[in-house]
Amino acid sequence: LGSSAILGRSETQKCVYYNYSPLSSAPENQGNASEVVTCSGEKDKRLHCFATWKNVSGVVQVVKQGCWLDDHSCYDRNECVERKDAPEVFFCCCEGSLCNVKFYHKILCVSVATNIPVTQRPSVVTTLMYSLLPIMAVTAIVLLSFWIYRHNKLAYPPVRVPTQDPGPLPPSPILGQKPLQLLEVKARGRFGHVWKAQLLSEYVAVKIFPIQDRQSWQNEYEIYNLNGMRHENLLQFLGAEKRSINMELQLWLITAYHEKGSLCDYLKANILSWSELCLIAQSMSRGLAYLHEDIPGHKDGHKPAIAHRDFKSKNVLLKSNLTACIADFGLALRFEAGRSPGDTHGQVGTRRYMAPEVLEGAINFQRDAFLRIDMYALGLVLWELASRCKAADGPVDEYRLPFEEEVGPHPSLEDMQEVVVHKKQRPTLRECWQKHSGLVVLCETIEECWDHEAEARLSAGCVEERVVQMQRQTNVTAPEEIVTVVTMVTNVDYPPKESSL
Repeated sequence: LGSSAILGRSETQKCVYYNYSPLSSAPENQGNASEVVTCSGEKDKRLHCFATWKNVSGVVQVVKQGCWLDDHSCYDRNECVERKDAPEVFFCCCEGSLCNVKFYHKILCVSVATNIPVTQRPSVVTTLMYSLLPIMAVTAIVLLSFWIYRHNKLAYPPVRVPTQDPGPLPPSPILGQKPLQLLEVKARGRFGHVWKAQLLSEYVAVKIFPIQDRQSWQNEYEIYNLNGMRHENLLQFLGAEKRSINMELQLWLITAYHEKGSLCDYLKANILSWSELCLIAQSMSRGLAYLHEDIPGHKDGHKPAIAHRDFKSKNVLLKSNLTACIADFGLALRFEAGRSPGDTHGQVGTRRYMAPEVLEGAINFQRDAFLRIDMYALGLVLWELASRCKAADGPVDEYRLPFEEEVGPHPSLEDMQEVVVHKKQRPTLRECWQKHSGLVVLCETIEECWDHEAEARLSAGCVEERVVQMQRQTNVTAPEEIVTVVTMVTNVDYPPKESSL
């Protein structure tokens, strides 16, 4: 076999490793952290080296060098060459041992084997351009314009949706032109896949929509970019891009990555303590209350009220400290004075979490009606938390979705209508939960969230207050007082049902 046939396919490969630190930005310190590392990977995966750098006033500043995972764009490249015109951060990758010792951008050559700052060489192209006849200069400009057009069309610029666009998106200051590498699929949903990805040294989440679901992508992008959408209990948005993969157009949303994943997946594998339940319930209801709130005086500008319309445990993510953040705004509606909220088609969302009025197709298309639909779903998610909590004196069942016992794992719309609307059934509140003072309050809160009458449901802000209150109550209640508290709990003054709806 020729050397090119096996290039990059070995189980180990050596690459130059370098990680820029601002503390060592002085020229005499640059390069001190450079070393040779041995990369390793799976037998059927190819190994590469990479380099990223910036051009600061003609001086090359290396950002990072090291190993790069199997990447089709690096195949059969024995030199590390950046081919983009003028990116903010230059990036190249290559195959072969120590192939990233030197890296290039057109005629710019950099080697980390020396400690002397590297400057751009005089541009031969510029010299030739000045010597060409005017007619040749015009020809060059035409060719260059055509190349730029093709380059921008086929590369990965900030997004522009093919139709019904508000216009091109501004470049994301967080993403810039940094290399983004997909690592593994973490979830599959109705509108696409969610990948764990690497952005330089950080992990991010990339939600990929096929072009036919561009409306959901567009709606989620617009919701994330509304004033006031940065909140600790809402998923952090980083940027959006349009990418062409194997001639197929894809729409990307890039957000913060949370290793623990969704609340649904976490409950399948873990049992909660009482304090963990309270932490998740409080932060989740706080996030939903903030989403629902209309804030004219927000520091970022008027934040409108927003209805989620697909609230469920799959769309609640858990951070490393178990606080919750709400995700997936593809179906969300915003309510702004003098503006239509958008597509208000009633029967959207996940069937098992649909409120009775949604299943009946009898929605009052007003803001409060949509917020109350979210509150019904919140009641079901709170029930999921209670079903996996070990605080009560009794066994903890295996995790089940709401109504899974009644209608199975894949209910039809007719199944849900029969159980929720006609029979008015709800998931079972276990008898042993009534023996724990905090769970007593939680059960009553759940019942007031999933009330059949939408106007009787609690607001998210009220649920947050209830959770805080029940946590305080259990903190001051001794174990031997539990029976007494259960008999007296009906005398507690709860926060009013209606606080914002």
